[in-house]
Amino acid sequence: MQSLNKTLQELMRGQNIANNIQQTMKQVYMDKDVQAFLNENRDRLSKEAIKRGQSKLYEFFHEKQLIEKGVPTVAPGYSPQLVISAGQIDVTYVPTKQLLKRQRQRYIQRLVNSINMPKFIKNASYDDYYLNEDTQTDTRTKAIQAAMDFTDNYQKDKFQPGLYLYGKFGVGKTYLLGAIANELAKSKGIATTMVHFPSFAVEMRNSIKQNNTGEKLDAIKRAPILMLDDIGAGAMTTWVRDDILGVILEYRMQEELPTFFSSNFSMDELQNNHLAINAQGDNEPLKAARIMERIKYLSREIEMEGKNLRDKG
Repeated sequence: MQSLNKTLQELMRGQNIANNIQQTMKQVYMDKDVQAFLNENRDRLSKEAIKRGQSKLYEFFHEKQLIEKGVPTVAPGYSPQLVISAGQIDVTYVPTKQLLKRQRQRYIQRLVNSINMPKFIKNASYDDYYLNEDTQTDTRTKAIQAAMDFTDNYQKDKFQPGLYLYGKFGVGKTYLLGAIANELAKSKGIATTMVHFPSFAVEMRNSIKQNNTGEKLDAIKRAPILMLDDIGAGAMTTWVRDDILGVILEYRMQEELPTFFSSNFSMDELQNNHLAINAQGDNEPLKAARIMERIKYLSREIEMEGKNLRDKG
């Protein structure tokens, strides 16, 4: 077969078209990607096939130019690619790396179901965790190591206890939970449900009027990974403790589903000062112990100490 350049010269000489179109096609044929395509397929494309495919070559060249200029194209997020279809030159569109990255990010974000959680959870990561010289503490280091051990070793069909992170307000407990959830989504495609428990308790009380308490409860208790944030904040009624929290924990213990908690209270403090004393002031230590037994089965306690990271002063 004759050389590509000779074939192209013959095509251009034989065209009885306006000068501006001819000049445009010269630019098309000079494009390195067009030349690479024609060279690669020189044995499959005749001179007539190349002539018939000029409009497709121009489409490819034109769309590629728009992308380079940052101008909207016929298929935003997709780049043109020359192919041979049924012996003819054609253009197909494939996702760009940027589109694939955005799709991946959206997929990861959909795996983290956040209910009444702060916005910063969406971007929480181990890389941005507070371990610089000003904020590093031994307990923060221990907490992130335990978190990384969990995400590294997690297997879907093998039970692994979650973490019970406790400490004062603003030490990074909630952020670390978010980082764990995002890492599980990114590295293993695992869905996590994160719930601000005091807000969820209010929602559950309100759902009684809509008669959808069971539906809401099922969605939470069946989550592959569940994170209950700020447990122990606010007064807890007997109904919330026994019929909401107790039901969730019982199901997850029986099904061996990893569960995480964050709290301002240690496990002992949560049991004795919060779970045992209901909103009416009644002391019910046996019921509190039953709840605590499930929490201890589902998670491992880790204290987090350090200065308040939300204090901008």
